[in-house]
Amino acid sequence: MKSVPDAYLGVWRRRLLTTTAGLRDETSEVYWLQTASLHADLRLPRPQALPPAASLETCSHAQQLALSEQAGFAGITEVTGDICQWHRLIDFQPPGGPADIGLMHFETPERLLEDGLDGSYHEIWQRLPESQGRNWGIWLRAAEQPARQACLLVAGDYFLFAAERPILLPASTGHLRDQLAAVSPALRPQLLACELSFGRHRNGATPWQITHSTLPGRVGDALLSSYWNFADPGSLPAADLAALGRYPAAGGWQRVELDVPTVSQEVPA
Repeated sequence: MKSVPDAYLGVWRRRLLTTTAGLRDETSEVYWLQTASLHADLRLPRPQALPPAASLETCSHAQQLALSEQAGFAGITEVTGDICQWHRLIDFQPPGGPADIGLMHFETPERLLEDGLDGSYHEIWQRLPESQGRNWGIWLRAAEQPARQACLLVAGDYFLFAAERPILLPASTGHLRDQLAAVSPALRPQLLACELSFGRHRNGATPWQITHSTLPGRVGDALLSSYWNFADPGSLPAADLAALGRYPAAGGWQRVELDVPTVSQEVPA
């Protein structure tokens, strides 16, 4: 698998999104963590439409709809020249949308500009200063449900854990809110149970504290205990790895080696 250029490695926070449709967003909290081959991206609308619930299971229907406006994904990154493509293998929103490809320009080493190939959007990204240095990613699959995937990525002092929901969404070009409307109230929490949790490990001095998450009630939790050596992903105890996340996989998570999952999209000349 071809490595992503070193210039991309780290955690990038989006500072601005503008679109030709008239959208301007400077308030949403958007974080993109990039390793040598894997990425994870978390997008939380701000300000929040409603006060958060204590958990998915205690959400009102209005809170569920607010959660459905979140976004995030994880997978393999492919860079060719100034074109970057994010192959999404985990997605908070229903899979099946258009290919995620951007035209990239480093204004400075710490400031990255992204534009849609059709000119429909423009984004400004700033690299977080403590996100360089140690950089690795582990891809995971559920032992008893191989289609369910997860990953744990580290860049400098930051981590991002992504895990597919226990009930996989069908491919669709629609929005998650539409799929919520099509199922019974009892199933709605399961459709929202895609976890993307972001935080800092502080060199392993404290538990890996989650600061942002798609799951209500998850902020402040510890993803991993502080005793583990963050610098060596091979030393992560199998029992801890198997139990990662608010909704661990039945039978536990298992490490896997990823092959390139898709053929590169053709980029317009």
